[in-house]
This record gives sequence, C-alpha cells and structure tokens, in this order.
Amino acid sequence: MSNPTFLTAEWRKLAMANYVVEPGLLLPFLPAGTELDLWNGRCYLSLVGFMFLNTRIKGFSVPCHANFEEVNLRFYVRYPGPDGWRRGVVFIRELVPRPALTFVANRIYKENYQTLPMRHSWTVTGEGQEISYEWMKKRWHSFTVKTGADATPISEGSEEEFITEHYWGYTKIKPSLISEYEVAHPRWNVYKVLDHTINVDFGLVYGKEFEFLDGLEPASVMLAEGSRIEVKAGSLLRISAQRASVSEL
Repeated sequence: MSNPTFLTAEWRKLAMANYVVEPGLLLPFLPAGTELDLWNGRCYLSLVGFMFLNTRIKGFSVPCHANFEEVNLRFYVRYPGPDGWRRGVVFIRELVPRPALTFVANRIYKENYQTLPMRHSWTVTGEGQEISYEWMKKRWHSFTVKTGADATPISEGSEEEFITEHYWGYTKIKPSLISEYEVAHPRWNVYKVLDHTINVDFGLVYGKEFEFLDGLEPASVMLAEGSRIEVKAGSLLRISAQRASVSEL
C-alpha cells in the first residue's frame, strides 16, 4: 500500500545534463541496501534544474513558498522493495532559495538541501525556447538549454526514459539506516536540445570530489516538460550491513 501524499506540485522545464562517471566515485554516497543503476554499462551523474510550481504541503499552500527553483546533483540506484526492484535517485545536494524549504526537506526526508540565492529565466516562442537556472555561491553559476518548440513522447528503452523514469528517493542517514519515499507522476515529454551552456564550479558547489566535472562535457543534455507530481510520505529503513554493489538495467 502506498504511503499518504505529503506534497503536491508541478515540476516544470526540467533541464538535465548527464555525465558518465566511474562507479567508484559514487559508492561512498550509496545508501545501504541500494545498488548503482547503470544504463548500457554507463554510470550517470546528473545536474538537474527545474521549477516547483503550485506547491502544497498536505493540501495547504504556504505563502511565498508555492513557486521556486531547484537545482540538484543526483545519481541513480535501485532497491529490492516488497513489490520488486524500485528504481530511484540519490541526491548529492539539492539547492533551493528558501530556508523553510531546506528545513522541512532536511528534517522530514533527511535530504541534503542547501539554501542559496536563485533565479531563473524562461524565454518561449513559436520557434523554440531558452531555459536557464542560476544560483549564487560566491559567484553566479548557471545552466542554460536551448531547444526546439515541440515536445515529443519519450521512447521505450531510451536514455531519456532511464534518466526520467526513477520514481523513488533514497537518502543515506547512517551506515545501516536510510530513508525512502515515492514520487508519482505520469510519463513526460521531452524537447530536442539544440545548444546548452553550463557555467558551474562543481568543486565549490558540490565538493572537491566533483571538481573534475568542470572540464567534462556531459554525455547528453535533455529538457523535459514535466507535470504535476505527488511526493509520498517517507519511510525509514534499517538495513543490515552489506557490501555496496553495482546493478545494470
């Protein structure tokens, strides 16, 4: 039985830059009981920027907290749930512009949120769109994509499907304790990306182990239109000690 809904919102204009990295880089961040999820032998780490719109917590809108930016760095895992393998994401860090958001996410879901000044720009015309997300940490960092005008369904078995079709979140709390929550949303449409610009000091924003991304070109860049989403109430899971491993789709 699914947990009750904690939060509803719309996630819109999800820009995703997907880097292929060595699996060993991510093993120290792997929650107990989960396995790295690969696609065609590749281990992905994604920079994702998007908008939360019309956000409600337990059905109530919080003044000044309904619409806001988020930028996160995440990777992909799977976990053996009672209903079979659950494919999910683990966040290295999630950036938002409101301290209350950070407090709630870190307190309830034990996530790795950080509050920073943020802004966004959407320019949408009949010919295409330019979507940009920016955040301030010592300087302004930015992630911008330019796309065509038309969104198309995600193809079965595609890289876009792998990146977007992870419906669970997992967080490492202690060596044998993790949190788990479900995110429900329909299958998304994606736009063809024509160009992108990533101006980020990854070491400064996410930690020294990620500074190599500064000079690494992403394997792919995507823009998903997004949809209404529901975040279910989380659960704490106690896991017996086990060796971290890698799993391939």
